[in-house]
Amino acid sequence: MDVDDAIRRRRTHKQYGEAALDPEMLEPILELARWAPNHHLTQPTRFRVLGPQTRARLEQACGDKEAAKLRRAPTLVLATALLGGDAKTDEEDLLSTACAVYAVLLGATARGLASYWRTPAALEEPAARGVLRLAANERIVGLVHLGPPVSDPPVKERPPLETLVEAMP
Repeated sequence: MDVDDAIRRRRTHKQYGEAALDPEMLEPILELARWAPNHHLTQPTRFRVLGPQTRARLEQACGDKEAAKLRRAPTLVLATALLGGDAKTDEEDLLSTACAVYAVLLGATARGLASYWRTPAALEEPAARGVLRLAANERIVGLVHLGPPVSDPPVKERPPLETLVEAMP
């Protein structure tokens, strides 16, 4: 699948098959994130692949409502940005990490996998941050759900290009 197709085919999936991604499938997808644009090459992006024990502790820390959402996908990958304290660089590093997450979503799509980028507020609670072993200067950018698709979500309407682009003299 070429990049144009992957971009247009990527959808938010909320239902998954049961099989978790094995490391041989997940690693090349995460490797794509290393190629995200990153000003000054600060390399802020960090990923944590959440195993069964961590997931169980996280579900307990987050409560029943969020736990049900965490159980949707067989593979969960937390994406964070390690920030240095300079406001401008931190903003660029957050945006770079967002690009890295998008590379993961496109890589999953190109391999026929379902994905979902979430930013659950419950992960910012101290108990959840503790389970995830997040540093004080580490910002959550997203929780990526991955797994086999069980449906094909419909295409959602997008605004026409002319409403997004302005040609300036």
